[in-house]
Amino acid sequence: MNKIILYIFMAIGLSIDAFSLAVIYGMNKISNKKTIVLSILVGIFHFLMPYVGSLIGINLLTVFVDKANFIAGSVFLIIALEMLSSLKEEEKIMSLSKFYHLIFFAITVSLDSFSVGIVLSLAHEHIIVAGVIFSIVSTMFTYLGLKLGKFISKKYSNKATMIGAWILIILSLKYFMLT
Repeated sequence: MNKIILYIFMAIGLSIDAFSLAVIYGMNKISNKKTIVLSILVGIFHFLMPYVGSLIGINLLTVFVDKANFIAGSVFLIIALEMLSSLKEEEKIMSLSKFYHLIFFAITVSLDSFSVGIVLSLAHEHIIVAGVIFSIVSTMFTYLGLKLGKFISKKYSNKATMIGAWILIILSLKYFMLT
């Protein structure tokens, strides 16, 4: 049960990027059909990316077996710091008029879950269970972000990113304490 709770917190941290970007796109009043399709695509990629990352991580396990927790903590910390540094940048909004724009959006907000997949395999975690939780949470966060985008100003998206970054920092500290 503790693993499920850990995966839920990881999923929230990973999904905050999707949520905050979805809020911004939601302000552009995308259609209900695109809202559903984009939310599902983000969920699919939040499942696939950690799985692919875990396949790579399994191969790395034989090389870095003694440093798995340190690597996990480092990856979470790097992702969190990247999220915090992105708060200063002005995000460019592309059009979501074509299907490949939706795919690009989904891949972009799911890239951090790829490296988390590497970490999960190094820490001998249940990648399928984690991936399913990541998928469900990211689908919900994307959907809510798109729907709430009409009502939330851009300044709140920065606060959501900051919360996600802090969740990942806390997770990184957990792994650093295990080393």
